[in-house]
Amino acid sequence: MFQLFRKNRMWQARPLKDRYRVVIIGGGVHGLSTAYYLTKQGVKDIAVLDKGYLGGGASARTTAIIRSNYLTVEGIPFFDESVKLYEGLAKELNFNLLFNQMGRLDLGHTDAALYALRMRTEFNRILGVDSRMVGPAEIKQLVPAMSLREGLPYPIIGALYHPPCGVIRHDAVVWGFGRGADQGGAELHPFTEVTAIDSVNGRVTGVEVKVPSPSGGGSGWGRTIHAEVVLNATAGWSSDVARLAGVSLPITTHPLQAMVTEPLKPFLDKTISSANLHAYVYQTDRGEVVIGGGVDPYPSYSMRSSLLPMEQLAGHTLEMFPCLSQVKVLRQWAGLCDMSPDYAPIMGAVDGLDGFIISCGWGSWGFKAAPAAGKNIASLIATGQTPDIIKPFALSRFHEGKLVNERAAAPAAAIH
Repeated sequence: MFQLFRKNRMWQARPLKDRYRVVIIGGGVHGLSTAYYLTKQGVKDIAVLDKGYLGGGASARTTAIIRSNYLTVEGIPFFDESVKLYEGLAKELNFNLLFNQMGRLDLGHTDAALYALRMRTEFNRILGVDSRMVGPAEIKQLVPAMSLREGLPYPIIGALYHPPCGVIRHDAVVWGFGRGADQGGAELHPFTEVTAIDSVNGRVTGVEVKVPSPSGGGSGWGRTIHAEVVLNATAGWSSDVARLAGVSLPITTHPLQAMVTEPLKPFLDKTISSANLHAYVYQTDRGEVVIGGGVDPYPSYSMRSSLLPMEQLAGHTLEMFPCLSQVKVLRQWAGLCDMSPDYAPIMGAVDGLDGFIISCGWGSWGFKAAPAAGKNIASLIATGQTPDIIKPFALSRFHEGKLVNERAAAPAAAIH
């Protein structure tokens, strides 16, 4: 007889204790990956708290493109480590993540764009990342359905080809990390909202939470949870959560909208990104065409989709793929991106507040960084030492004038 429900839960429901060594605020891919890698380092006394269901925030709204063809000497090795972790993650978690390394083309339409892509390519190659420049003939061979726009504005005159790039099943990654963290001894507590972060004499002491009422009614009960370490891994809400600890982050939150079409027969087996046209496109295994672009140009916490971005994305996509002119849009959605001033993440301990650690500022490219961020933040928590690979992304860089400018490596997702 067909079994409608899983025999075993993905993770256990445990009672919330009054004290933990580590409290992680945010039950998305970053919070769960950190919990998983902490258990691998022998730290078991962990509570992951989320005000909603696990993986229901930014992790549920990502388009889940995994790549490492960034620009800076700080960003390239970090994202390359994450790609390598993703390549072995399904085996490690014993869970099929549907990772398809289909490759990526970043298109160049002008001489200036081509110069920037060549520079990125050389930086990638110097640092051991598989990237190379290709011309129009090879582009057409790789993506026959795409128009090269000869004789039109923004012709495609070259591209950065990055073969390791892929797409992954976003909810599978969340489930895999969640199950792995649970099996390692971490506790996962959805629908548990953090309302305050407590500290005494410059050291974090715990958090105040609102837990669901046992009767299922009302607004919930307040509790104090003591902790030695508190990690803020809350994506679009990271600046709000940091303020609960009296910490100001240089973060603005912007909506990011995307959409998918009705399923089509396979015609596209690469991810395509155009900085000039502010759009990226790929086709899923189910046949849907995923279309995304830049964040909305105004800060907001709204996750309602709107007509203007859909019109712009559709128009930009048709400039590359006129063959999609009669295809119907199946659904559209929006998520929240926490944008830092230099378009690079903020990771590490916070000066002046011992025990408070942040992993935020991920903008529109946080999902691809989750394994590397989780592993290195876990190492920081377990050992008290910041790994060299994440030192450049410290919060202190903003007042030290040591910015990491990654905007040029993610222009299709940047504010325009």
